Amino acid sequence: MSIVNTSDVKSIRNIQEEIVAEFEVYEDWMDKYNCLIELSRDLPVIDPRQKVNENLIRGCQSKVWLNADYQNGIIHFSADSDAIITKGIVSLLIRILSGRTPDEIMNADLSFMDQIGLRENLSPTRSNGLLSMIKQMKLYALAFKTKYEK
Repeated sequence: MSIVNTSDVKSIRNIQEEIVAEFEVYEDWMDKYNCLIELSRDLPVIDPRQKVNENLIRGCQSKVWLNADYQNGIIHFSADSDAIITKGIVSLLIRILSGRTPDEIMNADLSFMDQIGLRENLSPTRSNGLLSMIKQMKLYALAFKTKYEK
C-alpha cells in the first residue's frame, strides 16, 4: 500500500463547511432544490458500462448507479441517477467522499445534511435514498479496506 500525501486535500469537514455556506445564501427550499439541480448538471458523466444492476443503490425510489474504484489507498466514486434532484444529492456526497481513504469514508460524520436542512426537507423516499447512498459508500470503503489493507 502506498502512502498518499493528503496535506493539499481539503478535509471532509472543510468541504462540508463550504457546502453549508453555499446553501446558506438560499432562503427557501425551492432555491435549494434549484441548487441541487445545478449540481446535478456538474456531475461528471458515468461510464455507461457502470450502469449495471450491481451498481444500483437499493432503497432509492429513483435509479442511482454508484461505482467505486480503489487506487493507491484512495477510493474514487462515480454515479448517475435518472432523477435530477437525486443526482444533485449524490454529487454532494461524491464531492465530500471521493478521493478519500477507506477509514476517512467509514468515519465521516456527514453533518452537512442536517446543517443545510437536507434530510428534513426531502420526501421520505428521497431521505431513505440518501441514507442508502451513504450506506453503500461506507460499505465500499469497508470492502476495500478489508480486501487491500490487511
